[in-house]
Amino acid sequence: MPDFDIAVVGADAAGLAVAAGASQLGLRVALIERGGMGRDCVTAGSLPSQALLAAARACRVVRQAGRFGIAGGDPSVSWEAVHVHMHRVVEDVAPASSVARYQGLGVMVMPGEARFADPSTLIVDDRRISARRIVIATGSGAVAPPLPGLESAPHWTDETLFSLPERPDHLLILGGGPIGLEMADAFSSFGCRVTLIEAACIAPREDTELVDGLRLALAANRVTILEQTPVARVMSGPVVLLADGRRIAGSHLLVTTDRKPNIDHLDLRAGNVRVGPSGIATDRGLRSLTNRRVFAVGGIADPAGVGPRTSAHVADQHAAIVIRRMLFHLPARVDYAALPRVTYTDPELAQTGMTEAEARDSGLRPRVLRWPLADNDRAVAERQSRGLVKLVLDGERLVGAGVLAPNAGEMISLFSLAISRRMPISALAGLIVPYPTRSEAGKRAAGNFYMPKLFSNRTRRLVRILSWLP
Repeated sequence: MPDFDIAVVGADAAGLAVAAGASQLGLRVALIERGGMGRDCVTAGSLPSQALLAAARACRVVRQAGRFGIAGGDPSVSWEAVHVHMHRVVEDVAPASSVARYQGLGVMVMPGEARFADPSTLIVDDRRISARRIVIATGSGAVAPPLPGLESAPHWTDETLFSLPERPDHLLILGGGPIGLEMADAFSSFGCRVTLIEAACIAPREDTELVDGLRLALAANRVTILEQTPVARVMSGPVVLLADGRRIAGSHLLVTTDRKPNIDHLDLRAGNVRVGPSGIATDRGLRSLTNRRVFAVGGIADPAGVGPRTSAHVADQHAAIVIRRMLFHLPARVDYAALPRVTYTDPELAQTGMTEAEARDSGLRPRVLRWPLADNDRAVAERQSRGLVKLVLDGERLVGAGVLAPNAGEMISLFSLAISRRMPISALAGLIVPYPTRSEAGKRAAGNFYMPKLFSNRTRRLVRILSWLP
């Protein structure tokens, strides 16, 4: 008999969810972690990031209060107090992913570093354990890009930034992905000078029309954005030397460009687990292609070559799929067709399904529906009317949606549901939403599908004929 039914290697969000679910269903579960529990979301990553962004929003509220007739101005920021706020948020949430909680659920929590001894056996420090199934949930970590001079220049990453001891005077950010954009927006709101440098275009995965609006919003928040600007070298100071010979000096450097799967310590060859440059190769059910005892979840899984996803909501989806397959032997597979993603700037940029360009590239002839926030009463009342709801249709079915708006992340789930359930656009157009809310913009955008027919000459003639009826 093996020592455990399931051994989970790594306590990131997906690993914690698998361990908790399997243990509560009566299985013997070992959870092996060499660092901190929930490190990808709780101690680093999305939770402290959201706490920092909340403090930045408070700064913007004070600074912009004058537009409502309230005395505001530049706020006085205590960086030490902001740090206390971030750490208290982490402390409030940390018990949910603590060793004590998982031990209380019946999980054998084993601190240490795990590696494969053979396809069904792990070595944890000096102890050998066997398991019927092994779930790898070690995630990915920030890695420095191959830039000359970067290894010897002081810099921060998204994993270390939240221990920054002082507020930057001039923050240089390399990388225009979600993390770089969020931190640029946050630190500019704290009153810092921010220069964001991107070798290509910012937010490359998002709809270009919505990115145009985000670019204007960031510029209005005093973020300097340099796109199509490769970096040639990084020097101490820090000083960034651009490929065109320009030099940009700052007080702090944040690097957000690359991530790498945390696999080097696992000895996957001994476990007969195949790995590629993006993570562990799995089928769409997250089972290893070369060792049927092994599953991979979270940011380390590369299902069917579509690439890893690092968000916490993907981790929950992965955990549910693995539990269905391992414990109940039910069919389940990854489906990213309606996967939402959010960049938490101000305004937020949320996307689900295909962008307009992706729909065209896939061979569709999409129809695009729009509704600007400038025509939304709630947005106008709150003086936050910069933004747009954009829907992408294939016939009468929604295949993609993008929202640029405050709290866009709260609005996007409805469109994800519509895509995943293959709802006709009439379901969204006929939805009753409370007034005044920004959700009305989504309904209005969907209603635009029927406007050409509703107010056509043919419909007008029909109305005239019907008006003669008693």
